[in-house]
Amino acid sequence: MAEINQSTHSFPNIELYNTLSHQKEHFKTVVPGKVGMYLCGPTVYKPSHIGHMVGPVIFDTIKRHLVYSGWDVTWVVNITDVDDKLITESKNRGMSMAALAEEMTTDYLDNLSALGVDGIDTMPKATDHIEGIIQFIAGLVEKDFAYPADGDVYFDVAKDKDYGKLTNRTLEKTQGEGGATADRKRSAADFALWKKAKSGEPSWESPWGPGRPGWHIECSAMSEALLGSHFDIHGGGLDLVFPHHENEIAQTRCCFGASSMANIWMHNGYVSVDGEKMSKSLGNFYTVHDLLSEWPGEVIRYALLAGHYRAPLDYSQKGLSDARAALDRLYQSLRSTEKYHWESIKPASLILDA
Repeated sequence: MAEINQSTHSFPNIELYNTLSHQKEHFKTVVPGKVGMYLCGPTVYKPSHIGHMVGPVIFDTIKRHLVYSGWDVTWVVNITDVDDKLITESKNRGMSMAALAEEMTTDYLDNLSALGVDGIDTMPKATDHIEGIIQFIAGLVEKDFAYPADGDVYFDVAKDKDYGKLTNRTLEKTQGEGGATADRKRSAADFALWKKAKSGEPSWESPWGPGRPGWHIECSAMSEALLGSHFDIHGGGLDLVFPHHENEIAQTRCCFGASSMANIWMHNGYVSVDGEKMSKSLGNFYTVHDLLSEWPGEVIRYALLAGHYRAPLDYSQKGLSDARAALDRLYQSLRSTEKYHWESIKPASLILDA
């Protein structure tokens, strides 16, 4: 596509549904002509399953449309490579957390490539941003939005008057029992920004002693480092709305005074398999590698895009068959037109049989 003069280009009027406002809003960027977009990526402790691909495929498509419409888009997808699940799985497999994370990150990247997700500009790893995470937490402590407690650091939810707006919850509705560290918290709803090191676990030095970051603060720190404290689109699955995204907003808003962290919060629907929740115990748990042994990546991508992005996605063999048939019809139509006389195009069924 020819280079576009951003100062004179007329951008299309796009409306996006914003989870934060619960309505469609006119898309207006922080910097005219430029889009900063962040998608929460995987915790890399197991091979990627089909649910891990929904968000990347959807937001890859969104980026393609925005770029086609003239915007200059920077898309960030993080890798969570330090987490309780990673530590547990690495111990079970008798390997280091770093080695496990590297293995599973390679699996994730291979699957993205197979499904044609090629628009990601930056994939930061949490372990590469530890210093920035510590500085972020220190800023919250200094502003009295967070407090140390016996080597841990917690976000004081009661100090954020707007906490709960994303999920439309009152502070009382966010209260749980507080977990194993309830005795250290001012409120059961407070969440960990920094976790005190346990024997044999990976840790980093900090002003509060050796430890590691909590999950929520990782994304706040990485998005701020790469896109700023206020950017355009933040995406993820509906399962991340609470507590992850609610907590991200609270941290960033309180640390930097940003009104909402991102202008638009976009969330894709849940994934089920033949109408049931995906689960190993039900025998309907599919890794992307398993599916790619039977279906071309473009067929899987088409199936993931066949419905409305916010609607629940029911994944099935029939859905894959329908996607292959639809692609066959599309490709045959393109091959028969004078404008798109592409001899290199193979229908999806031919790709499958090759």
